[in-house]
Amino acid sequence: MCLREDQLQIISVLFEAEMKKGLSSKSRAVAAVKMLPTHVCASPNRSESGQYLGLELEETRVRAVLLNIRNGQPLHHTNLHHKIYEVPLQRLHTGAEEYFDHVAQCISDFLDFVGKKNTCLPAALTVSFPCEQTATDKGTVLNWSRCVKATDCERQDVVTMLREAIDRHGTFDLDIVAVVNDTVGTMISCAYDDPQCEVGLIVGTGVNIFFTENKEQRMCINTECGRLGENGSLNDIITPYDIQVDLDSLHPGKQRYKT
Repeated sequence: MCLREDQLQIISVLFEAEMKKGLSSKSRAVAAVKMLPTHVCASPNRSESGQYLGLELEETRVRAVLLNIRNGQPLHHTNLHHKIYEVPLQRLHTGAEEYFDHVAQCISDFLDFVGKKNTCLPAALTVSFPCEQTATDKGTVLNWSRCVKATDCERQDVVTMLREAIDRHGTFDLDIVAVVNDTVGTMISCAYDDPQCEVGLIVGTGVNIFFTENKEQRMCINTECGRLGENGSLNDIITPYDIQVDLDSLHPGKQRYKT
């Protein structure tokens, strides 16, 4: 089934209205599209150099990347090693401690793989679920994505939960310096080679958009546009199939546009 052009225009108008609500301090609390500040205020300028660990928490996978960046070198020429780890279903449906213990074990295996177990690497964490950030290294989980039901993680700081899991594991250490949404990570990787990049878009099992706001000061904004429709604004457009998919999800009523 395809949406008609007039329906797409309606969605466009609704989306813009919700974005404006999310950007306003007066209406942010009731906005479906949250427009979350990321506290990322600058793009890479190619002066960066060093060795860094990148971690990505996807819905059902953990991705680990070791980057060796040299000053001025294009990112696609950067030496890197990476591995992808699946998250077992039982870990997705248990609690925060069990989930992050599995993430810590994946990191431990990767550090063995690259021979960096005894090095405290600077690390950045990329997440695909909504986080409200108060600093570059602090992100409170608003809600999990469709595949994860570790509900005791909600309203908890994702970096703190990972650090506690690393402490429980007890075989390595990391200096976690940043947590970003995956759309922001997409922009940063592109902006390293093209400083004009101002928008990040994820289209996969879900959808989300990031853009750079330049009004008072430069700030990267995570729209969390997958939440569009949570307030009923799309009820005249969704089909019975959409309703059934939503009811069968782990979090009915959430991420309506993404679903």
